[in-house]
Amino acid sequence: MIHKLHTGLPVKFCNLCGSRTRIGVPEGDDRERHICQTCGYIQYQNPKVVAGSIITHEEQILLCKRAIEPRSGYWTIPAGFLENHESIQQGSIRETWEEARAGITDMHLYQITNLTRIGQIYIIYRAILDDPFTFAPGPESLVVELFDEVSIPWDDMAFRVIKTSLGRFLEERAAGTFTMSVDTLE
Repeated sequence: MIHKLHTGLPVKFCNLCGSRTRIGVPEGDDRERHICQTCGYIQYQNPKVVAGSIITHEEQILLCKRAIEPRSGYWTIPAGFLENHESIQQGSIRETWEEARAGITDMHLYQITNLTRIGQIYIIYRAILDDPFTFAPGPESLVVELFDEVSIPWDDMAFRVIKTSLGRFLEERAAGTFTMSVDTLE
């Protein structure tokens, strides 16, 4: 069975030689790919990994109001795309610093969510805010605040994956036990 190529943006030119690409199934593969018409280089398009953390201080959760698109002006946890040459943990720590100018400790893997429709994988940790008096908006955030459960701006959350993960976190915290979860959101 041949899997049809379905990506957001077509790859029109080869990353190696600059020639035009065509869509085809490479020998030994079962999926359509962008293939250079001149040098034969295969342009693989793979999911992006997002690293982030649900960060708490006592009963409060740290949230950032986004200053950038997508969803500027909406709330989220500190999270963003993983960079080359960093671990998931390092990415989560870096994103926390970039977006909230905060440090975190006591990190535990909490949630892996596959967003197959848009080619993203969210990997979320539970973590503790290192210093409850040291956080501020980074260049990608308008505001950073600690929220108690009843004050979380649910209607202004930026992404469904974050809203779902936060809801599960609060349910599990109330039950007194946390589990690691792997889900897929369509």
